Amino acid sequence: LLSGDLGAGKTALVKGIAEGLGVTEAVTSPTFNILLVHRGRLPLYHIDLYRLESSGQLEDIDYFGTLEAGGVTAVEWGDRFAEAAPAAHLAVHMEIVDDERRRLTFTASGTRGEELAAAWFDVCAPLEGIEIER
Repeated sequence: LLSGDLGAGKTALVKGIAEGLGVTEAVTSPTFNILLVHRGRLPLYHIDLYRLESSGQLEDIDYFGTLEAGGVTAVEWGDRFAEAAPAAHLAVHMEIVDDERRRLTFTASGTRGEELAAAWFDVCAPLEGIEIER
C-alpha cells in the first residue's frame, strides 16, 4: 500500500517493482483506469484509489478479488481506505525531502508484511537519495 503527496514517487516505485518482475511494457499511473495489469514473472496488479470516493466502490473494481489473485499488488493511495487493507501487508509512505531525495517509511502488518519490510529495507538502504524508516 503506497501513500504520499502527489509527485512523491509512488508510480516510480511501481515502475521499479515492474522492472524487477520482468515487465517489459510501459508502466504508467492508473489514475484514470483505476486498475492496470502488467505481465512479468508474476502478474503485477497496479491499482490507484485516488479517484474513488467511497470504500463501497472497491467492490466495483474487484479490489478484494485482485488482492487474492496471486501476484504482486501495488496500491497507490492505499491509505484512502485503510479499513480495506489485507491483514498482512506492507505500507510504504513516501515523503519528498527535496528535489533529489525521498523518505520512505515502512509499516508492516502480519508475518508476510514483516518479511516484505525486511526485504525492502535490505534493498533500499544502500540507495542514494532514499531515507528509510521502519
